[in-house]
Amino acid sequence: MSIVVMKFGGTSVKTKEARTASALRVVSATEQGLKPVVVVSAIGRKGEPYATDTLISFLRDMEPDVEPEPRELDLLMGCGEILSSVVFAHTLKALGHAAISLRGGQAGIRTDGNYGNARILGINPLGVQEALHRGLIPVVCGFQGVWIQGGLPGAEMTTLGRGGSDTTAAGLGAALQADRVEIYTDVDGVKTADPDYVPGAPTLRQVTYSEVAEIAHLGAHVLHPRAAEIGMNFGIPLWVKNTFSDDPGTEVVAESQATGRKVTGVTHTGKLVAFSVDVTILDESDRASFAATVFQILSDHRVSLYMVSRGPSGFGFATRREQSPVVRAVLDALVIPVASGSVAVCQIGGSKSDAVRTQARLVERTGEPTIVPFQVVEGCTMVSVVGRDYMRQPGVFLNIMGILVREQIQVFQTSDSESSLSCLVPESELRRAVAALHEGLGLAEAG
Repeated sequence: MSIVVMKFGGTSVKTKEARTASALRVVSATEQGLKPVVVVSAIGRKGEPYATDTLISFLRDMEPDVEPEPRELDLLMGCGEILSSVVFAHTLKALGHAAISLRGGQAGIRTDGNYGNARILGINPLGVQEALHRGLIPVVCGFQGVWIQGGLPGAEMTTLGRGGSDTTAAGLGAALQADRVEIYTDVDGVKTADPDYVPGAPTLRQVTYSEVAEIAHLGAHVLHPRAAEIGMNFGIPLWVKNTFSDDPGTEVVAESQATGRKVTGVTHTGKLVAFSVDVTILDESDRASFAATVFQILSDHRVSLYMVSRGPSGFGFATRREQSPVVRAVLDALVIPVASGSVAVCQIGGSKSDAVRTQARLVERTGEPTIVPFQVVEGCTMVSVVGRDYMRQPGVFLNIMGILVREQIQVFQTSDSESSLSCLVPESELRRAVAALHEGLGLAEAG
Protein backbone atom coordinates (compact mmCIF):
# COMPACT_ATOMS: atom_id res chain seq x y z
CA MET A 1 0.00 0.00 0.00
CA SER A 2 1.60 3.28 -1.17
CA ILE A 3 0.70 5.96 1.36
CA VAL A 4 1.17 9.70 0.84
CA VAL A 5 0.57 12.14 3.71
CA MET A 6 -0.84 15.45 2.45
CA LYS A 7 -0.90 18.41 4.83
CA PHE A 8 -2.95 21.52 4.02
CA GLY A 9 -2.33 24.80 5.82
CA GLY A 10 -4.80 27.47 6.90
CA THR A 11 -5.02 29.27 3.55
CA SER A 12 -5.58 25.94 1.76
CA VAL A 13 -8.76 25.29 3.79
CA LYS A 14 -9.87 28.89 4.28
CA THR A 15 -12.70 29.10 1.73
CA LYS A 16 -14.96 26.68 -0.09
CA GLU A 17 -12.95 27.27 -3.28
CA ALA A 18 -9.63 26.64 -1.48
CA ARG A 19 -10.96 23.47 0.17
CA THR A 20 -12.22 22.20 -3.17
CA ALA A 21 -8.82 22.83 -4.78
CA SER A 22 -7.12 21.00 -1.89
CA ALA A 23 -9.61 18.14 -1.97
CA LEU A 24 -9.11 17.70 -5.71
CA ARG A 25 -5.40 17.14 -5.05
CA VAL A 26 -6.37 14.36 -2.65
CA VAL A 27 -8.72 12.89 -5.24
CA SER A 28 -5.92 13.02 -7.81
CA ALA A 29 -3.69 11.02 -5.45
CA THR A 30 -6.34 8.30 -5.16
CA GLU A 31 -6.67 8.18 -8.95
CA GLN A 32 -2.92 7.55 -9.13
CA GLY A 33 -3.36 4.46 -6.97
CA LEU A 34 -2.06 6.12 -3.78
CA LYS A 35 -3.62 5.99 -0.32
CA PRO A 36 -3.77 9.61 0.89
CA VAL A 37 -3.75 10.52 4.58
CA VAL A 38 -4.77 14.15 5.01
CA VAL A 39 -3.60 16.49 7.81
CA VAL A 40 -5.27 19.89 8.16
CA SER A 41 -4.58 23.11 10.02
CA ALA A 42 -7.26 25.41 11.43
CA ILE A 43 -9.24 27.39 8.88
CA GLY A 44 -7.73 30.74 7.91
CA ARG A 45 -5.31 33.01 9.71
CA LYS A 46 -5.37 35.57 12.51
CA GLY A 47 -8.52 37.69 12.53
CA GLU A 48 -10.63 35.14 10.67
CA PRO A 49 -13.42 33.40 12.62
CA TYR A 50 -11.96 29.91 13.14
CA ALA A 51 -8.22 30.64 13.15
CA THR A 52 -6.20 29.59 16.20
CA ASP A 53 -5.21 33.16 17.10
CA THR A 54 -8.87 34.24 16.87
CA LEU A 55 -9.88 31.54 19.34
CA ILE A 56 -7.12 32.60 21.74
CA SER A 57 -8.12 36.27 21.47
CA PHE A 58 -11.76 35.37 22.12
CA LEU A 59 -10.83 33.86 25.49
CA ARG A 60 -8.29 36.48 26.50
CA ASP A 61 -10.56 39.40 25.60
CA MET A 62 -13.37 38.06 27.82
CA GLU A 63 -11.34 38.70 30.99
CA PRO A 64 -8.08 40.53 30.10
CA ASP A 65 -6.84 40.43 33.70
CA VAL A 66 -7.20 36.66 34.07
CA GLU A 67 -4.53 34.55 32.38
CA PRO A 68 -6.04 31.38 30.87
CA GLU A 69 -4.76 28.05 32.12
CA PRO A 70 -2.49 26.31 29.56
CA ARG A 71 -4.69 23.20 29.70
CA GLU A 72 -7.81 25.21 28.88
CA LEU A 73 -6.03 27.02 26.06
CA ASP A 74 -5.06 23.71 24.47
CA LEU A 75 -8.66 22.49 24.64
CA LEU A 76 -9.81 25.70 22.97
CA MET A 77 -7.08 25.80 20.32
CA GLY A 78 -7.71 22.19 19.35
CA CYS A 79 -11.24 23.17 18.29
CA GLY A 80 -9.90 24.95 15.19
CA GLU A 81 -8.39 21.79 13.73
CA ILE A 82 -11.38 19.67 14.75
CA LEU A 83 -13.71 21.97 12.83
CA SER A 84 -11.33 22.01 9.86
CA SER A 85 -11.03 18.22 9.70
CA VAL A 86 -14.81 17.71 9.79
CA VAL A 87 -15.37 20.32 7.07
CA PHE A 88 -12.59 18.90 4.87
CA ALA A 89 -13.90 15.35 5.25
CA HIS A 90 -17.35 16.63 4.26
CA THR A 91 -15.82 18.31 1.19
CA LEU A 92 -14.30 15.00 0.11
CA LYS A 93 -17.65 13.27 0.59
CA ALA A 94 -19.30 15.90 -1.62
CA LEU A 95 -16.79 14.94 -4.33
CA GLY A 96 -17.80 11.30 -4.02
CA HIS A 97 -15.00 10.00 -1.80
CA ALA A 98 -15.66 8.43 1.60
CA ALA A 99 -13.68 10.13 4.37
CA ILE A 100 -13.48 10.23 8.15
CA SER A 101 -12.17 12.95 10.46
CA LEU A 102 -9.86 11.96 13.33
CA ARG A 103 -8.61 13.96 16.29
CA GLY A 104 -4.89 13.73 17.02
CA GLY A 105 -5.51 11.24 19.81
CA GLN A 106 -7.70 9.08 17.58
CA ALA A 107 -4.83 9.03 15.07
CA GLY A 108 -2.62 7.60 17.83
CA ILE A 109 -0.46 10.66 18.53
CA ARG A 110 0.87 10.58 22.10
CA THR A 111 2.78 13.53 23.55
CA ASP A 112 4.38 14.76 26.74
CA GLY A 113 2.37 17.02 29.07
CA ASN A 114 3.87 20.36 28.01
CA TYR A 115 0.68 22.22 27.16
CA GLY A 116 1.08 24.65 24.27
CA ASN A 117 4.33 23.19 23.01
CA ALA A 118 4.12 19.43 23.47
CA ARG A 119 6.53 17.02 21.83
CA ILE A 120 5.44 13.79 20.21
CA LEU A 121 6.55 10.76 22.22
CA GLY A 122 5.17 8.15 19.85
CA ILE A 123 2.51 7.42 17.25
CA ASN A 124 0.49 4.21 17.05
CA PRO A 125 -1.66 4.93 13.98
CA LEU A 126 -4.18 2.09 14.36
CA GLY A 127 -7.13 4.41 13.76
CA VAL A 128 -5.58 5.72 10.54
CA GLN A 129 -4.72 2.22 9.31
CA GLU A 130 -8.23 0.97 10.09
CA ALA A 131 -9.72 3.85 8.10
CA LEU A 132 -7.48 3.06 5.11
CA HIS A 133 -8.42 -0.63 5.37
CA ARG A 134 -12.10 0.34 5.20
CA GLY A 135 -11.49 2.41 2.07
CA LEU A 136 -11.87 5.76 3.83
CA ILE A 137 -9.65 8.81 3.46
CA PRO A 138 -8.48 9.78 6.99
CA VAL A 139 -8.52 13.54 7.66
CA VAL A 140 -6.42 14.09 10.78
CA CYS A 141 -6.40 17.18 12.99
CA GLY A 142 -2.94 18.69 12.83
CA PHE A 143 -1.25 20.48 15.72
CA GLN A 144 -2.62 18.19 18.44
CA GLY A 145 -2.14 14.96 20.34
CA VAL A 146 -2.97 13.58 23.75
CA TRP A 147 -1.08 13.18 26.98
CA ILE A 148 -1.96 10.18 29.13
CA GLN A 149 -1.23 10.87 32.79
CA GLY A 150 -0.09 7.93 34.85
CA GLY A 151 -2.92 6.31 36.78
CA LEU A 152 -5.61 8.74 35.61
CA PRO A 153 -8.50 7.85 33.29
CA GLY A 154 -8.83 9.41 29.87
CA ALA A 155 -6.31 11.59 28.07
CA GLU A 156 -5.56 15.30 28.01
CA MET A 157 -5.52 17.18 24.71
CA THR A 158 -2.19 18.87 23.99
CA THR A 159 -1.03 21.13 21.16
CA LEU A 160 2.34 21.00 19.44
CA GLY A 161 3.19 24.71 19.16
CA ARG A 162 3.24 27.01 16.16
CA GLY A 163 3.55 25.09 12.89
CA GLY A 164 2.64 21.89 14.69
CA SER A 165 0.53 20.57 11.81
CA ASP A 166 3.73 20.09 9.81
CA THR A 167 5.06 18.01 12.70
CA THR A 168 1.86 15.95 12.73
CA ALA A 169 2.23 15.23 9.01
CA ALA A 170 5.90 14.24 9.27
CA GLY A 171 5.24 12.10 12.34
CA LEU A 172 2.39 10.25 10.64
CA GLY A 173 4.56 9.81 7.55
CA ALA A 174 7.21 8.11 9.68
CA ALA A 175 4.71 5.97 11.63
CA LEU A 176 2.92 4.83 8.46
CA GLN A 177 6.16 4.40 6.48
CA ALA A 178 4.69 6.67 3.83
CA ASP A 179 6.21 7.06 0.39
CA ARG A 180 6.38 10.80 0.98
CA VAL A 181 4.93 13.74 2.90
CA GLU A 182 3.60 16.73 0.93
CA ILE A 183 3.19 20.08 2.69
CA TYR A 184 0.73 22.33 0.82
CA THR A 185 0.72 26.07 1.31
CA ASP A 186 0.05 29.26 -0.69
CA VAL A 187 3.57 29.65 -2.16
CA ASP A 188 5.34 27.48 -4.74
CA GLY A 189 7.85 26.06 -2.27
CA VAL A 190 10.91 27.18 -0.34
CA LYS A 191 11.93 30.59 -1.68
CA THR A 192 15.33 32.28 -1.57
CA ALA A 193 13.63 35.14 0.33
CA ASP A 194 10.19 36.26 1.41
CA PRO A 195 8.48 37.24 -1.87
CA ASP A 196 6.77 40.11 -0.03
CA TYR A 197 10.26 41.58 0.43
CA VAL A 198 11.87 40.35 -2.80
CA PRO A 199 9.25 40.10 -5.56
CA GLY A 200 10.19 37.35 -7.97
CA ALA A 201 12.42 35.50 -5.47
CA PRO A 202 13.01 32.10 -7.12
CA THR A 203 11.82 28.80 -5.73
CA LEU A 204 14.53 26.38 -4.65
CA ARG A 205 13.97 23.03 -6.31
CA GLN A 206 15.91 21.17 -3.64
CA VAL A 207 17.03 21.88 -0.07
CA THR A 208 18.42 19.65 2.66
CA TYR A 209 16.62 18.81 5.88
CA SER A 210 19.18 20.83 7.83
CA GLU A 211 18.85 23.85 5.54
CA VAL A 212 15.06 24.01 5.76
CA ALA A 213 15.25 23.55 9.55
CA GLU A 214 17.75 26.41 9.79
CA ILE A 215 15.57 28.63 7.61
CA ALA A 216 12.57 27.87 9.82
CA HIS A 217 14.50 28.52 13.05
CA LEU A 218 15.56 31.91 11.66
CA GLY A 219 12.08 33.13 10.84
CA ALA A 220 10.67 31.54 7.67
CA HIS A 221 7.32 29.77 8.10
CA VAL A 222 7.42 27.42 5.14
CA LEU A 223 8.10 24.22 7.14
CA HIS A 224 8.39 23.58 10.87
CA PRO A 225 11.91 22.53 11.96
CA ARG A 226 10.58 19.54 13.93
CA ALA A 227 9.00 18.23 10.72
CA ALA A 228 12.37 18.47 8.98
CA GLU A 229 14.01 16.72 11.93
CA ILE A 230 11.52 13.83 11.77
CA GLY A 231 11.93 13.55 8.00
CA MET A 232 15.70 13.42 8.35
CA ASN A 233 15.68 10.89 11.21
CA PHE A 234 13.29 8.50 9.45
CA GLY A 235 14.34 9.10 5.86
CA ILE A 236 10.87 10.32 4.80
CA PRO A 237 10.89 12.33 1.55
CA LEU A 238 9.32 15.76 2.11
CA TRP A 239 7.88 18.13 -0.48
CA VAL A 240 6.67 21.73 -0.12
CA LYS A 241 4.09 22.62 -2.78
CA ASN A 242 1.49 25.24 -3.71
CA THR A 243 -2.13 24.17 -3.41
CA PHE A 244 -3.16 26.61 -6.11
CA SER A 245 -0.55 26.06 -8.85
CA ASP A 246 1.06 23.24 -10.81
CA ASP A 247 4.57 24.28 -9.80
CA PRO A 248 6.59 21.14 -8.88
CA GLY A 249 7.59 22.68 -5.54
CA THR A 250 10.65 22.05 -3.39
CA GLU A 251 12.02 18.65 -2.49
CA VAL A 252 13.65 18.27 0.93
CA VAL A 253 16.47 15.72 0.82
CA ALA A 254 19.35 14.32 2.84
CA GLU A 255 22.74 16.02 2.69
CA SER A 256 24.14 13.17 0.60
CA GLN A 257 21.55 13.80 -2.13
CA ALA A 258 22.00 17.56 -2.32
CA THR A 259 23.37 19.28 -5.37
CA GLY A 260 25.99 22.00 -4.98
CA ARG A 261 24.83 25.50 -4.04
CA LYS A 262 26.65 28.12 -2.04
CA VAL A 263 23.83 30.17 -0.55
CA THR A 264 20.35 28.87 0.25
CA GLY A 265 18.55 32.10 1.01
CA VAL A 266 17.94 35.19 3.12
CA THR A 267 15.36 35.05 5.88
CA HIS A 268 14.22 37.30 8.72
CA THR A 269 12.30 37.37 11.98
CA GLY A 270 9.71 39.77 13.31
CA LYS A 271 10.03 42.59 15.82
CA LEU A 272 12.81 42.16 18.39
CA VAL A 273 14.24 43.91 21.43
CA ALA A 274 17.95 43.47 22.18
CA PHE A 275 19.43 43.21 25.69
CA SER A 276 23.16 43.30 26.45
CA VAL A 277 25.25 43.54 29.61
CA ASP A 278 28.87 44.30 30.44
CA VAL A 279 29.93 41.91 33.21
CA THR A 280 33.42 43.34 33.75
CA ILE A 281 31.88 45.22 36.67
CA LEU A 282 31.79 41.83 38.47
CA ASP A 283 34.73 39.83 39.77
CA GLU A 284 36.02 37.46 37.14
CA SER A 285 35.05 34.47 39.29
CA ASP A 286 31.42 35.69 39.41
CA ARG A 287 30.75 36.28 35.72
CA ALA A 288 29.95 32.73 34.62
CA SER A 289 27.53 32.08 37.49
CA PHE A 290 25.81 35.44 36.90
CA ALA A 291 25.25 34.66 33.22
CA ALA A 292 24.07 31.12 33.99
CA THR A 293 21.49 32.41 36.48
CA VAL A 294 20.12 34.98 34.03
CA PHE A 295 19.69 32.41 31.27
CA GLN A 296 18.13 29.93 33.70
CA ILE A 297 15.60 32.51 34.90
CA LEU A 298 14.65 33.37 31.31
CA SER A 299 14.26 29.68 30.49
CA ASP A 300 12.03 29.18 33.54
CA HIS A 301 9.77 31.93 32.19
CA ARG A 302 9.75 30.34 28.72
CA VAL A 303 11.35 33.33 27.01
CA SER A 304 12.57 32.51 23.49
CA LEU A 305 16.00 33.98 22.77
CA TYR A 306 17.65 35.05 19.53
CA MET A 307 21.15 36.26 18.69
CA VAL A 308 22.63 34.89 21.91
CA SER A 309 26.26 35.97 22.26
CA ARG A 310 28.75 35.46 25.08
CA GLY A 311 32.28 36.66 25.61
CA PRO A 312 34.76 37.44 28.40
CA SER A 313 33.36 40.94 28.87
CA GLY A 314 29.64 40.30 28.62
CA PHE A 315 26.70 38.68 26.90
CA GLY A 316 23.61 39.63 24.98
CA PHE A 317 20.43 38.29 23.45
CA ALA A 318 17.30 39.43 21.69
CA THR A 319 13.70 38.44 22.25
CA ARG A 320 10.42 39.05 20.49
CA ARG A 321 8.86 42.38 21.31
CA GLU A 322 5.80 40.78 22.91
CA GLN A 323 8.07 38.93 25.35
CA SER A 324 10.23 41.92 26.25
CA PRO A 325 7.89 43.04 29.09
CA VAL A 326 8.45 39.62 30.67
CA VAL A 327 12.23 40.04 30.39
CA ARG A 328 12.06 43.51 31.94
CA ALA A 329 9.80 42.38 34.78
CA VAL A 330 11.91 39.31 35.55
CA LEU A 331 15.36 40.90 35.34
CA ASP A 332 14.86 44.40 36.71
CA ALA A 333 15.79 44.32 40.42
CA LEU A 334 16.65 40.61 40.22
CA VAL A 335 19.05 39.75 43.07
CA ILE A 336 21.71 37.18 42.17
CA PRO A 337 24.12 35.84 44.82
CA VAL A 338 27.43 35.14 43.07
CA ALA A 339 30.37 32.85 43.68
CA SER A 340 32.51 35.33 45.62
CA GLY A 341 29.82 35.68 48.29
CA SER A 342 28.68 39.13 47.19
CA VAL A 343 25.34 40.07 45.58
CA ALA A 344 24.52 41.44 42.12
CA VAL A 345 21.34 43.44 41.45
CA CYS A 346 20.21 43.61 37.82
CA GLN A 347 19.08 46.92 36.35
CA ILE A 348 17.24 47.35 33.05
CA GLY A 349 18.21 50.51 31.18
CA GLY A 350 20.39 53.44 32.10
CA SER A 351 18.61 54.56 35.27
CA LYS A 352 17.63 52.76 38.47
CA SER A 353 13.96 51.93 38.92
CA ASP A 354 12.32 52.17 42.34
CA ALA A 355 12.49 48.38 42.56
CA VAL A 356 16.26 48.37 41.95
CA ARG A 357 16.86 51.03 44.60
CA THR A 358 14.67 49.14 47.09
CA GLN A 359 16.40 45.82 46.49
CA ALA A 360 19.84 47.41 46.73
CA ARG A 361 18.95 48.87 50.14
CA LEU A 362 17.57 45.55 51.37
CA VAL A 363 20.70 43.57 50.52
CA GLU A 364 23.18 46.17 51.83
CA ARG A 365 23.31 44.35 55.18
CA THR A 366 25.01 41.39 53.40
CA GLY A 367 27.61 43.67 51.84
CA GLU A 368 27.78 46.35 49.18
CA PRO A 369 25.67 45.14 46.21
CA THR A 370 26.93 45.48 42.65
CA ILE A 371 24.40 47.09 40.29
CA VAL A 372 24.66 45.40 36.87
CA PRO A 373 22.91 47.44 34.15
CA PHE A 374 21.45 45.83 31.01
CA GLN A 375 21.41 48.00 27.91
CA VAL A 376 18.23 47.82 25.81
CA VAL A 377 17.81 48.52 22.09
CA GLU A 378 14.21 48.70 20.84
CA GLY A 379 12.97 48.47 17.28
CA CYS A 380 15.28 45.69 16.04
CA THR A 381 14.90 42.70 13.80
CA MET A 382 17.14 39.92 12.57
CA VAL A 383 18.14 39.20 9.00
CA SER A 384 20.00 35.98 8.28
CA VAL A 385 21.93 34.41 5.42
CA VAL A 386 21.69 30.62 5.23
CA GLY A 387 24.17 28.58 3.22
CA ARG A 388 25.26 25.00 3.76
CA ASP A 389 28.64 25.40 2.04
CA TYR A 390 28.99 29.17 1.96
CA MET A 391 29.62 29.59 5.69
CA ARG A 392 32.68 27.35 5.47
CA GLN A 393 34.45 29.66 3.05
CA PRO A 394 36.84 32.48 4.04
CA GLY A 395 35.65 36.07 3.77
CA VAL A 396 31.94 35.33 4.36
CA PHE A 397 31.56 37.77 7.25
CA LEU A 398 33.40 40.50 5.34
CA ASN A 399 31.24 40.02 2.26
CA ILE A 400 27.92 40.14 4.11
CA MET A 401 28.92 43.09 6.28
CA GLY A 402 30.28 44.88 3.19
CA ILE A 403 26.88 44.62 1.50
CA LEU A 404 25.12 46.13 4.52
CA VAL A 405 27.76 48.84 5.00
CA ARG A 406 27.42 49.92 1.35
CA GLU A 407 23.69 50.28 1.95
CA GLN A 408 24.43 52.28 5.15
CA ILE A 409 22.43 49.80 7.24
CA GLN A 410 23.47 49.77 10.90
CA VAL A 411 24.31 46.38 12.41
CA PHE A 412 23.92 46.20 16.21
CA GLN A 413 25.11 42.64 16.70
CA THR A 414 25.94 39.45 14.79
CA SER A 415 25.82 35.74 15.54
CA ASP A 416 26.67 32.72 13.45
CA SER A 417 26.36 28.95 13.21
CA GLU A 418 27.82 26.33 10.90
CA SER A 419 25.22 27.17 8.25
CA SER A 420 24.07 30.75 8.88
CA LEU A 421 25.10 34.29 9.76
CA SER A 422 22.57 36.59 11.43
CA CYS A 423 22.65 40.37 11.83
CA LEU A 424 20.58 42.48 14.21
CA VAL A 425 19.46 45.57 12.28
CA PRO A 426 16.93 48.38 12.74
CA GLU A 427 13.44 47.19 11.97
CA SER A 428 12.96 50.16 9.65
CA GLU A 429 15.82 48.90 7.46
CA LEU A 430 14.70 45.27 7.20
CA ARG A 431 13.21 45.46 3.72
CA ARG A 432 16.33 47.13 2.32
CA ALA A 433 18.62 44.69 4.12
CA VAL A 434 16.84 41.60 2.76
CA ALA A 435 16.78 42.98 -0.79
CA ALA A 436 20.44 44.07 -0.69
CA LEU A 437 21.68 40.71 0.60
CA HIS A 438 19.54 38.81 -1.88
CA GLU A 439 20.96 40.81 -4.79
CA GLY A 440 24.53 41.03 -3.46
CA LEU A 441 24.78 37.25 -2.96
CA GLY A 442 23.43 36.45 -6.41
CA LEU A 443 20.32 34.66 -5.18
CA ALA A 444 18.17 35.87 -8.06
CA GLU A 445 19.76 33.11 -10.13
CA ALA A 446 19.26 30.36 -7.52
CA GLY A 447 16.85 27.51 -7.97
